[in-house]
Amino acid sequence: MSMADRIFVDMCKDITFDRIVMDIMMPLRNGYEVLKEIRQTGNKTPVLFLTAKDALEDWYTKTEDAQWNNFADIRNTFNSVDSVGNQHYVFNIKGNDFRLVVVIKFTPQLVFIRFVGTHAEYNKITDISNL
Repeated sequence: MSMADRIFVDMCKDITFDRIVMDIMMPLRNGYEVLKEIRQTGNKTPVLFLTAKDALEDWYTKTEDAQWNNFADIRNTFNSVDSVGNQHYVFNIKGNDFRLVVVIKFTPQLVFIRFVGTHAEYNKITDISNL
């Protein structure tokens, strides 16, 4: 078990999360093994496993290389992005199976991920501009 896995499992003993987002493919162990350990602590937090590895990696790579100055620049990189106000942008990932909500600060070229979830989970958000 990696140090990060151990720290996170220990955190799950003391902290209540709304949900846990975890990749199935991790460097030393798979997400199912980590979840089994989390469950042994008594933590029953819902877990969203990311199975859109290629799609999310593609988004990450394109975003990391981007030199966006405005919304039009983002649209040139991703057709499936919407501006929802307050510097928040929603990306459809893996054929709209997942939604990714980010805050983009153009001047310092920073992107902050605020939400990753399924389309159904996204639809439950009542005020996206304050995520």
